[in-house]
Amino acid sequence: MVRKAVLPAAGLGTRFLPVTKSVPKELLPVVDTPAIEYIVAECAHAGLDDVLFVTAAGKSSMEDHFDRRLDLEAALEAKGKGDELELVRSSAELANVHSVRQGEALGLGHAIGMARAHVGDDESFAVLLGDDMLEPGSDFLARMIEAHERTGRPVIALMEVPEDQVHLYGVAEVEATDREGEFRVTRMVEKPPREEAPSTLIMVGRYVLPGSIFAILEETPPGRGGEIQVTDALERMAAEEPIIGLKLDVPRYDTGDKLGYLQANIELATRRDDLGPPLLEWLRSFLAEHDEAQGRS
Repeated sequence: MVRKAVLPAAGLGTRFLPVTKSVPKELLPVVDTPAIEYIVAECAHAGLDDVLFVTAAGKSSMEDHFDRRLDLEAALEAKGKGDELELVRSSAELANVHSVRQGEALGLGHAIGMARAHVGDDESFAVLLGDDMLEPGSDFLARMIEAHERTGRPVIALMEVPEDQVHLYGVAEVEATDREGEFRVTRMVEKPPREEAPSTLIMVGRYVLPGSIFAILEETPPGRGGEIQVTDALERMAAEEPIIGLKLDVPRYDTGDKLGYLQANIELATRRDDLGPPLLEWLRSFLAEHDEAQGRS
């Protein structure tokens, strides 16, 4: 049974400078909740109660966020702020959070390998990349875990993209199965030219892996960019026997990209009873004024 999750979070967050000079990118809020909390909540929703952050120097505040703040809790309780008190406590109760430092940024495969001592070679685990935020409350990760436990094979998340975008991603070569949205993945190609892409299904930041991948990662030489790539290890496993790909069928937000981050904030804010109506009213007014101004120019 899969009970552990690994969240690689050692990146510098350079696309969000200057704020990430002092604040980990993963703690940037989507409305009023850090992006990383949505990921940990996704783990908890799928039954994963043991979460390991793979971090770097300067990111200890990520662990602090999931720890208790007894002084803050006492102050909120004394002031009768029950709703705020529940919010503060809830993040510390989502899961058992641990961390290990990567030291050197040597690629995603290397980051995952840092979890070996915590996970072990005989236990399967999930890997969630913090830049890929899925629809809150979705069961997609749980379905990936089910596919892994049913087949015993690594499971990766796949997403359909337009043909003119395949060169930007790792692309999967797939065979259909008798299960809707589930594929056998026989090969993976990193950022192929459009005409050489084996499909329009790209790999996105969710994996469910057997502990046996750690030994393979240890033997995997640096690849693209001089980094150890998890794709290379998965390619080796797929060459022996196809691995499983599950097509993403829930909304996904790229919060590691400025536009995607803004879209996530706006979409989730519009769904809230306290923010949605006034925000939508303002957006309609803003867009009308913008279109009028553009028409005058």
